[in-house]
Amino acid sequence: MQHIACYLIVLCSVLKKPTFISLAFFHSNQENMAEVGVAFLSAILGAVFQKMVSPEVVDFMQRRKLTEGLLRKLKTSVLSVNAVLEDAEEKEVTNPNVKTWIDELKDVAYDAEDILDEIATKALRCKLDAEFQTTAGKVRNSISAFLNPFIHRLEPKIQEVLDRLEHLAKQKDFMGLQVLGVGGKQYPDQRLTTSYVLESDTFGRDEDKKKVIDLLHPSDVGGNEMRNEKCVIAIVGMGGLGKTTLAKLVYKERRVEQHFDLKIWFCVSQELDVPKIEKSIIDQSATSSARSIEDPEQLQVTVQKNLNGKKFLIVLDDVWSENPIHKEFLVQLLEYGTRGSRILVTTRNESVALATHAEPYHLKQLSENDCQSLFEKHAFRNGSSNVDPKIKEIGEQIVKKCKGLPLAIKSIGDLLQSESDVERWTNILKSNLWDISMEETNILPALRLSYKYLPSNLKRCFAYCSILRKGYIFEKDKLVLLWMAEGFLQQTETETMEKVGNRYFHALVSRSLFQQSSEGFVMHDLVNDLAKFVAGQFGADSVNKIVKMTRHVSYSDLHLWFFDDIEDDLLKAKQLRTFLALDFETQYVKFPRTLLHLRVLSLGRFGTTKLLDSIGKMKHLRYLDVSNSDVYRLPNSICDLCNLQTLKLSWCRVLHRLPRDMWKLINLRHLEIDGTKRLIKEMPIHMGRLKCLQTLSKFIVSKHNRSGIGELGKLINLRGKLLIQKLQNVRSAENALAASLKDKAYLEQLELQWSRPKEFDISESQRGVLENLQPYENLKRLTISYYHGNGFPNWIGQGLPSLSELELIDCKYCSALPPLGHLPSLKRLKIVRLDEVVTVGPEFYGNSSNSSMKPFGTLKVLKLVDMLNWENWRHSGGENEVETFSQLEELYIRNCPKLRAKLPVHPSSLAKLVIIECKKLELPMQWQYSSLEELYLSDCCDSLTSFPLDLFPNLKSIQIKKSNNLHSLEQHGGDHLVISKLGIHECPKFVSFPEGGLRAPNLANFIVNYCESLRSMPEKMHLFLPSLCYLELINCPEVESFPEGGLPSNLKQIVIRRCKKLIANGKRWDLQILPSLDWLEITSDISEDHVESFPEGLLLPTTLTNLKISSFGNLKSLDNEGFQHLTSLVILVINCPKLRNMPEEEFPTSLRFLHIWNCDPVLKKELNGKEGEEWLKVARIPSIPNIWLDLTQIQGYEFSPVFYMRRSPYEPPYDQFEDEYADD
Repeated sequence: MQHIACYLIVLCSVLKKPTFISLAFFHSNQENMAEVGVAFLSAILGAVFQKMVSPEVVDFMQRRKLTEGLLRKLKTSVLSVNAVLEDAEEKEVTNPNVKTWIDELKDVAYDAEDILDEIATKALRCKLDAEFQTTAGKVRNSISAFLNPFIHRLEPKIQEVLDRLEHLAKQKDFMGLQVLGVGGKQYPDQRLTTSYVLESDTFGRDEDKKKVIDLLHPSDVGGNEMRNEKCVIAIVGMGGLGKTTLAKLVYKERRVEQHFDLKIWFCVSQELDVPKIEKSIIDQSATSSARSIEDPEQLQVTVQKNLNGKKFLIVLDDVWSENPIHKEFLVQLLEYGTRGSRILVTTRNESVALATHAEPYHLKQLSENDCQSLFEKHAFRNGSSNVDPKIKEIGEQIVKKCKGLPLAIKSIGDLLQSESDVERWTNILKSNLWDISMEETNILPALRLSYKYLPSNLKRCFAYCSILRKGYIFEKDKLVLLWMAEGFLQQTETETMEKVGNRYFHALVSRSLFQQSSEGFVMHDLVNDLAKFVAGQFGADSVNKIVKMTRHVSYSDLHLWFFDDIEDDLLKAKQLRTFLALDFETQYVKFPRTLLHLRVLSLGRFGTTKLLDSIGKMKHLRYLDVSNSDVYRLPNSICDLCNLQTLKLSWCRVLHRLPRDMWKLINLRHLEIDGTKRLIKEMPIHMGRLKCLQTLSKFIVSKHNRSGIGELGKLINLRGKLLIQKLQNVRSAENALAASLKDKAYLEQLELQWSRPKEFDISESQRGVLENLQPYENLKRLTISYYHGNGFPNWIGQGLPSLSELELIDCKYCSALPPLGHLPSLKRLKIVRLDEVVTVGPEFYGNSSNSSMKPFGTLKVLKLVDMLNWENWRHSGGENEVETFSQLEELYIRNCPKLRAKLPVHPSSLAKLVIIECKKLELPMQWQYSSLEELYLSDCCDSLTSFPLDLFPNLKSIQIKKSNNLHSLEQHGGDHLVISKLGIHECPKFVSFPEGGLRAPNLANFIVNYCESLRSMPEKMHLFLPSLCYLELINCPEVESFPEGGLPSNLKQIVIRRCKKLIANGKRWDLQILPSLDWLEITSDISEDHVESFPEGLLLPTTLTNLKISSFGNLKSLDNEGFQHLTSLVILVINCPKLRNMPEEEFPTSLRFLHIWNCDPVLKKELNGKEGEEWLKVARIPSIPNIWLDLTQIQGYEFSPVFYMRRSPYEPPYDQFEDEYADD
């Protein structure tokens, strides 16, 4: 109530003359006011309270006189309205007139807040201008000229607010609103400090999960005719029942993972948007992004290519549409996949299942016991054994009111968590909100209660989330900054606004209003409905929902060519405060100049190259996001935004400078400029004046003092991560000390970066600079790159007890590594291109007076890359030598050509070992690598001749590449290996696999490439490799045939290229007996091949969906008999220069893509000319939408530049380890 009093004083003091108001009246009537009404007014007015009581604003206000009559009117109107708010809240649900009255009251309150913010901004502007002036006379004259027009313009606005309040006060009597009795409840804020813990909240769904999995994978159900069908399955049930949770449980189940080649999840929520779904399918099924594809036909073709030949599961969560077109879309998707493909839909609407011809699974409410268990988990976090029996009894009655809905149970349980007041439990049980049916408002009563009992400062934060569309995944930090920009967070003596926001956020998570997902946070659809209900007209998640009262709006159209397309909608809400772009792209931005009340402007990706100078007139603006855009400059007028708190410029790759007067943004707290590459050459001057700055992702040191490193020393509140570039411009150690990094206690990540050495001084002075850049001891991550000194200071190994990640990159003049072994928290260490290092010895492990400390005892990941002169890696030399690297899980060594001898790393915990381009390094074979799961050896370990598989009992992936002396794999024991991926690449002397066969029942991917001496594949593959899915043989010319007994029956893809003897014996492959084979690629050798017809006796299985025939130099025709029975064939690619004739009979009717590449000129002419006998053979295939010839469009047929022979769904990305260092 003090806020309201201050508000009256401030408003009236602007008008005429001073007066006095006693606060006693407000105190005496405080309990008469409704918790929601008081919460709302306090939330709005409290946001500007701190500004109003500041000395600058008070001084500003006292310049005007106050009219006593206006004061009495204002006091009477506000108190009269406030007194009946509790009654209004109770009646607004059933009386639309009351709801309208409350909305109008909110509208007035918003306008009042805008006036107050304008006053506060003007007061701040006066203060700043006074500081910028050089003489008192100039100050007095300029401020006087500055204020008079402002005051005259402000008075009518205040009068209008008073008139509207008085009108609303009169209306209350006509609606029968009454002052309720004393004793309104104040809901405690006790749970705001609850820490968030992610837990599994599923009870009673085990049987449901099993049944849905059986529908997806009915192989365990004897005789089930769905086993090989392609179908849609719908989980049907009312909102809040747990349909999405069940779908997620099924989606993550291991049996489902193993059964499907590809899984895709898409949240539909409102309208089923086919292009969005298609883009998501492309993004989740291929390595390239679908963002650049806009043409609908191209989207469809690309989806088809990515799904063809795969058994997939697509989950469409929360589908509402009954449009028959969408049924056709689902059927079309299923046609692309192989037998057994499934689409799983979750929906509240039974008619959706009927419209899509889905197999419905009706999800029922939880049982009474499961409901009680779920409730107790949320309400009694410490167990129910010591809970008051009366509370337990009330809890059981509350659970019954939740009617078996998990969402309702969780929200009420979270609301009552740790609550020991029996009266409060009773009040919730007897609340009349339970009596309002969901059919009336579409809001669960339990969620209404959860909102009603939110502390007042959380209600406005939650309602703001109404602008987020259903299913939108949001980030905690971003939402907190938005709340802060809207004025919802008030700083205290002990907490910053950001910390308050984090506390509020976790409070909403703890009440199950926000739910954590794998990528961020999301609101359940019913919770989203609640937010939209309480926000009403004031929040919108689409511009076409904007009305005059709207204050906050988001926009989420994926592509908008011109911003003008939505300008008319935006102008409906002239008092708009928020424009938030979600997944938004446009080619041109010209934001309406009349929207001057904006506090949040987030444009996301847009194509414009500059912002308009008029942005400086948006004086209320606190949050500006133009990240990921093509903007190359910001107008200097942006520096007039004295309220600006957050400026996001990340990944503006062409931004070449920041505005020169940024030092005027005295309220700026977050400046994000990471990803701006090297285009920003230096910082603006006087950055040290931004005393509020907390986030500064990058600082570029200038040679000039006004933008030198000393400016960093003045920014005492920096936190998070900081990159300091161009440190060669720091001329002395004394200058470096001015950065005061050691005093910045909240920094967690620090990168110190010099420019690449050219003419810069390589001397002891640089070491002194680094010595004085010592950070605070709580630093978590440190990177030092392009350092010009010849040694490291001691603090790197001794002064950072909390350091968990360290990278030393391109420190080319350092001849020794720092002593890092005793950093007590170090988990990841990466050392790249330290060219002067020859020996790594005891100094690297460090010296410690604590004899019990194990060198590198906490290190998990060690990467050593491009150490071109490194020769020796010595042991620690101490008694704890065996315990060195005792927790190491991953070791990467790349391009260390002089490194010799054996690894000194004890392998007891090692799970991944990668060695690339280290020819002289030896792999110790006397150790038992019992924990190793992944091994990648490339162009290294020339001493390795035979690889003993028995030493690696838990190895799941082996890749050996360019091992010049390797001749065999050995497996002497009878134990089966757990290996699932095996690749032998470019090993010219490799000749044999283990005698008697490779016993690896889990092997799924098997590749042998460029092994010119190999003559045979492992024996008994059909017995010992039952899980094999993918087999690739490339350039193994001496391999003559597959082993006796044939290939494993589970094989799905075979790729054979340039294996001339094996291809010559193709008639003996017996591929027709492989029941799962759907992909076959055969590439011959043009110079030696004599095949004239394909398949020429090679019997292919009917399951084949993808067939590629390439480089058969003499192939002239396609054998009619060989193609007739390929009834599942979808894609056919032929690259044979003499191909002249198509099959005599028709191609299989299943064929959809025919790509003829590099064929006989006569055939090419006929196909291009759409004439002749061969053209007629192709033209009468009705199912082929695409024919490609030499990657050139054939007239009359669709063409897509996307080459369809995608990466196999079974082929592993074997170059992943080498690619990892591509950017180092």
